[in-house]
Amino acid sequence: MSRTQEPGPRRRAAAARAPGPAGDAPEGAAAPCPVDRALREIGDGLLLTDGAGRIVFANPAAGRLLDPGAAALTGRSLGGLPRLRAVPGLEERCRRVASGGRPTGFDTAWPGTDLWYHVRLVPAADGGLLMYLSEVPDGFTHGAGRPTAAERAQLTGKLTRQLAEAVSTEDVVKALTGSVMPAFGATGLNLLHLRGGRLEVVGIAGYPAAFRERMHGLPLAARTPVTEALRARTPQFLESRRAAVGRFPEAAELTAASGKQAWAFLPLTVSGRAIGTAVISFDRPRRFPDDERGLLNALSGLVAQALERARLYDEAASRARHLQRALLPRTLPDLPVITAAARFLPAGAATEVGGDWYDVIRQSAGRVALVAGDVMGHGMAEAATMGRLRTAMRTLSSLELPPDELLAHLNDLIRDLSEEWFATCLYGVYDPVTRTFAYANAGHPPPAHVRPDATVTFPDEPVDPPLGAASPPFHMTTLDVPEGSLLVLYTDGLVESPRRDIGEGMERLAHLLRTRPADDLDALCDTLAADLLPADQPPDDDAALLVVRPRPLAPRDIAAWPLPEDPRAAREARGRVREQLAAWELGEELTMTTELIVSELVGNVIRHASGPLGLRLLRSGSLICEVSDGSLTTPHIRHPSLTDEGGRGLHLVAALAHRWGTRHTEHGKTIWTEQPLAP
Repeated sequence: MSRTQEPGPRRRAAAARAPGPAGDAPEGAAAPCPVDRALREIGDGLLLTDGAGRIVFANPAAGRLLDPGAAALTGRSLGGLPRLRAVPGLEERCRRVASGGRPTGFDTAWPGTDLWYHVRLVPAADGGLLMYLSEVPDGFTHGAGRPTAAERAQLTGKLTRQLAEAVSTEDVVKALTGSVMPAFGATGLNLLHLRGGRLEVVGIAGYPAAFRERMHGLPLAARTPVTEALRARTPQFLESRRAAVGRFPEAAELTAASGKQAWAFLPLTVSGRAIGTAVISFDRPRRFPDDERGLLNALSGLVAQALERARLYDEAASRARHLQRALLPRTLPDLPVITAAARFLPAGAATEVGGDWYDVIRQSAGRVALVAGDVMGHGMAEAATMGRLRTAMRTLSSLELPPDELLAHLNDLIRDLSEEWFATCLYGVYDPVTRTFAYANAGHPPPAHVRPDATVTFPDEPVDPPLGAASPPFHMTTLDVPEGSLLVLYTDGLVESPRRDIGEGMERLAHLLRTRPADDLDALCDTLAADLLPADQPPDDDAALLVVRPRPLAPRDIAAWPLPEDPRAAREARGRVREQLAAWELGEELTMTTELIVSELVGNVIRHASGPLGLRLLRSGSLICEVSDGSLTTPHIRHPSLTDEGGRGLHLVAALAHRWGTRHTEHGKTIWTEQPLAP
């Protein structure tokens, strides 16, 4: 039957049997069947049209909603009903569904009332249409938070751009909370990633803090709406808490803990692989019309792609940060002659790790090497180069080379690595006996010296080019460091940025060091970092900071004597040790072992080296014993044969001492040992 023809006999008979708005059957009609009677008695409106758009059935509720004053609706066209015409977009939706479209539903304010109704349109046979009208109960959201067609297109475009620009998981969450939640009137978002059969919360908003802990690590095998959506890869829309508990009674406690009343559970899949779930929730019960469900389902595809990229980025960033942290000192050494605190502050771009580093290296005679360096550039290769340089520097420092010679060796090393690498570095050694800090600088910002009177100076020194571009020799600078001073080493990322040149940054650093308390070095580091690198401005470059308070040795803890260059020197050395350790009250056992050590060292000098010969004892965290001579020959432990009469002295020294070694000086060498002191 074409749409322009009159209804056929069968359809006219059906229309004659259909009740009018008041529910009365035509005169002479047969008694209604149980189905007809049920359709008349339901409180929701129900009507059916034929292919020409004429009403062939309408129950009393539909009559009251569509035309309360009409005697009957059958035979009338939908376009002839004023209330239907008053519903925006309804006629167009009806034509689209009747012509073979998909079923659809939406909420609308009903004309002539203060009520909201959910309109459900389903295509019927012969081009007809079934319309179902149900009142939206009080408490369900409607109207507000439901995007129009134009708003849906705008939302999709905006979210697509934001997710394309999202780098980290945090960026994905911000895009969803800034776009999707306001567009739908949502009050909660929970983004979960599937890992090892469990769901991990990677982003959450609008939920109690304790709820995150309950959701994190949720097994995929659990029967909850969030896991069901992911297992079935089908969105789950729960319009009220009653509906949620009815379908998932096992998750009733979890549902109540969320504090929400309606949810859209959207599975996230990439290339056919399930990666997680996005949950959009509401504080009040809510209908989800078909067009809204389709939009949310489409948006979930965009979110899945963005989340997968962000996850890969976050994992790469985590590996990069782990590598960088592993290459830096885990803790600073606890040394008696200094107190130190340090901070490493990464740049805002997580995967663009840099080559900034700092270090504190213990040396002999209570001396301490202080280091700050920066490999130019950003990336994993720069971080790896930093690790190589730091390892090489610690090795060279163990040889106790002067700072200028050490930087010369590092310069050769970085040139051998690549002609493209350059690094700035400041390396210096603090001596608690002479109370000096001797350092060499290869293109690095100068140290800040805070004097006991709180004045701050940056030494006016000759600065050599960076490592990789320099030509040795390097210049040496020596600072007098009186008791109560601070030494501050840092990289340029702390004082220089696109918003501030390095001169301004150093002036600000000096002001902070003058005016901020320095009793607690950790607190001082936090103060410097918070001021120079504010949290609301992610730094463009890595920054390293090392703050050191030197503590010189007191004169009463230092004892030194010249010794004669003849066999009597060993006996005199033992006497000096016995007298000094008695004055320091260090005990008989330590005195005996120290006498043996000194006797062996002085005897070796008499036999194998030349003067001038000297002995020095230092009392610090340990007892340090030094024997100096004018020879450059370095003693080595060797394995003597059974017939050798000598060669066992250094074996004895190594057995008695906690540490021992050789340090070359301008006038020869010094052999030193360390022995722990009793608490």
